[in-house]
Order: sequence, then C-alpha cells, then structure tokens
Amino acid sequence: MQITNTILMIRPVAFRMNEETAVNNYFQEELDITNSQINIKAQEEFDAFVTVLRSKGVQVIVVDDIKENDTPDSIFPNNWVSFHENGTVAVYPMFAENRRRERRQDIFEKLEDNGFVINDIMDYTSAEEEGVFLEGTGSILVNRVDKKAYCALSERADEELFIEFCEDFDCFPVIFTANQSVEGIRKPIYHTNVMMAMAETFAVICLDTIDDKKERKNVIEHLRADGKEIIAISEAQMHSFAGNMLQVIGADEKRYMVMSSAAYDSLDDSQLDAISKHCEIIHSSLETIETCGGGSARCMMAEVFLPKS
Repeated sequence: MQITNTILMIRPVAFRMNEETAVNNYFQEELDITNSQINIKAQEEFDAFVTVLRSKGVQVIVVDDIKENDTPDSIFPNNWVSFHENGTVAVYPMFAENRRRERRQDIFEKLEDNGFVINDIMDYTSAEEEGVFLEGTGSILVNRVDKKAYCALSERADEELFIEFCEDFDCFPVIFTANQSVEGIRKPIYHTNVMMAMAETFAVICLDTIDDKKERKNVIEHLRADGKEIIAISEAQMHSFAGNMLQVIGADEKRYMVMSSAAYDSLDDSQLDAISKHCEIIHSSLETIETCGGGSARCMMAEVFLPKS
C-alpha cells in the first residue's frame, strides 16, 4: 500500500531551534522567546495536531521524548527511521550529531507491544563515519506501488547511499537536485519532502525548484507514467510548507491529506480543489514548530507499515 492508517509521533520535551541543522536548513528562523516557552508552544501544537488526526480515525502512537537526550528535533522521527510492510525497519545516518541521539531501541519495543512485527533492521548509520547521510523519508519519497523512489540530492541525501537503499528495497531511483533561493543564491533544499509529497493518485510538487530542465522533465515523466496527477506549487508556497504533506487513512478507510494550517492557507482555490477531488484535507496550526524546526506536518509523522502479529 502507498499509505497507512498508523503513525508514530514523538512528543517533544526540549524542542528549540537546532543550531546544528540551521547550517543547511534555510526554513529555520529564530523566535524572540525563551527555549522553555518555545517548547511549551510546540507541545501545545503537537497535542492539538494529534487530536485532529485521532478525530478522523488515524491511529497515532505517541512516544515521549527523553529530556536527558537533549534532542531538539526529536519531533521529526521520519528522518531517522522508516517501517516497511515486510517487517523491515530502516535506520538512517543523520547529518546533525545531536539528531543521532533520537534513535531509540525502546521505540521498536513499543511498536512490538502494540502488536507490530519487526523481522529485520536495515542499519545504514555506519555511513556517518564517512560523512555520508540519507535522512529517511525526509530525503526519500517512495512510490511503494510502482516501486520507485524519488530523491533530491543534498548534504543530507547522498546519491550512492540512496542507490544502495533502492537496491535493498527493490525501487527504481529517480534522482534530481532541488534548489531554493537564499539571499539571491540557489542552494540545495535540505529534504525532498519539503518540496514534494507523494499520495496514492496524485503528487504535490514544487517543479520550480528543479532548475535542470532535463531533471524536471524526467521527474514529470515518471509521475505521469505512474498515473499521478501533478499538482504544482510555487516556491513561495513551498516556504509555507505546502510541499510537506502526507496522505493517511482514517476511519472506514477514508483518505485524508494532512498539512499545516500555514500550508493550507498558502494554497489557492484551484490547488485546494485539485487535492479535494482525491481526498479530504485536514490541517492544524504548527507555527512554532515550523518556524524553529524548519519542518512541518509530514516531518512529524513516521508511517508504520509493519505487519501485525
């Protein structure tokens, strides 16, 4: 299946602007309040977001972060782990050293306690020793049905390691570079999933970020070949996290496209109508998390595709 009804989310206890990720995450901004106030606001946004998801019948497994670990970005678990239908868990190498502390064995045990089966762990983290990174479903967008994986290369998405992932998980690699304008200079976007979202029957994508025309054409051709309606967003909308969405399954197998309120408000009527033809839209305010963390709704949700015992 392309999408799931079960999501893992990590409730923050020490959320703040992560100075180690800000060097190449140009979405992050500082807030003129204390870190304690930032964390309280992030917790409020997190709890409200979970409530919205559960109200639609989405199964949300919430695990509390560990304060002693001092992991400001733990709220974004999709970067260090992914859970697959064959019972494999993939664990990824992280660019920021303080993000590597987010990886926790007890989270796997919690999933097993919830009836999920883990058959194997595919551990790519040794690549960190070589300064090579691939940050989970932040870097990789998988079309699970058609066995393709899309990746925008960056400091956090290494081409060779991505190809290794594709070989391990039997996916055809679709590789490109996506850039954003930072003080008039085109720089790589840190994660693929802020400029692109993959749903069952459509894809939301900021094509303007793919500067190379051949690469852009290749991405479009692959999406069309797989029967995806392409819903294009602008770079300005991407900066409101309109590319950072995730489709999930709620009660009675109903489909939902999940995004932040900032993303929702940035979209025009034609874009909202295009998405709504495929599924209902739900959104929640994530203003503090987006501003300090440089990530949004999709980053907060680690999809669980593991089989049940």
